[in-house]
Amino acid sequence: MKTFNVSNVSLTYPGLYTDQAIIALKGVNLEIKSGDFVVALGASGCGKTTLLNLMAGFMAPTDGDITLGGQQVIGPSADRGVVFQKHALLPWLNVIDNTEFGLKLQGVNRQTRREIATKNLALVGLQEFHRHMIYHLSGGMQQRVGIARALTCDPAMLLMDEPMAALDALTRETIQELLLKVWQLTSKMFFFITHSVEEALFLGSRLIVMSPRPGRITHTYELDFNRRFLEEGNARAIKSSRDFIDMREQILGIIYGDERQSDNPELLNV
Repeated sequence: MKTFNVSNVSLTYPGLYTDQAIIALKGVNLEIKSGDFVVALGASGCGKTTLLNLMAGFMAPTDGDITLGGQQVIGPSADRGVVFQKHALLPWLNVIDNTEFGLKLQGVNRQTRREIATKNLALVGLQEFHRHMIYHLSGGMQQRVGIARALTCDPAMLLMDEPMAALDALTRETIQELLLKVWQLTSKMFFFITHSVEEALFLGSRLIVMSPRPGRITHTYELDFNRRFLEEGNARAIKSSRDFIDMREQILGIIYGDERQSDNPELLNV
């Protein structure tokens, strides 16, 4: 069983001059195990996406270490699938060709990659859309293709950067439920970024709240709303429950407090 570790990670973006450097992250520690669904929340600019980019290997930390299964993360790899806010699909390819594209780059033979892509498209409910072009699909269906594509290389971890931010409310709830079912079936590690507190509470088995820049993990919560949904099958009942609402208000209070302090530096000393 692989474990993903972020150990005392910091990242500084250099400026043109020394005094213009920006400390985006400072001393971040995070451990994710198989079957964990970790969701990151925080005020805008707290470094959530920077952390995800480091975990994906798109950039390297200034300090600290990032490892998966004890191996140093030194760049992008098939063991970490990424689903972006904008689906990043190839518009000149149809659904199944997009889904199997990563395996094609790895040199997997056509029959094998087609079988794997077909299985994952069925997992996200797109078994009847193999030959459709990407621009023929709705936004929600395009994100389903993105999820299927990320799963096709069988990564140990899925990294998701606000993948539902542009979707309407009904489609968003449908994709949330789909993600939890995929998580239940695959037991993969998930790291998910969102600005929606409700979405974070519903999806995560663990919620981390990050502070304004420099980003640090200031609060961690173990949650069970996702498992309750998978057992009961009624998302609205979960989201309208007293304990869900109380937790939502608690988290909102933390984030709004952080934003207020960030906008008014004098308050940091109050």
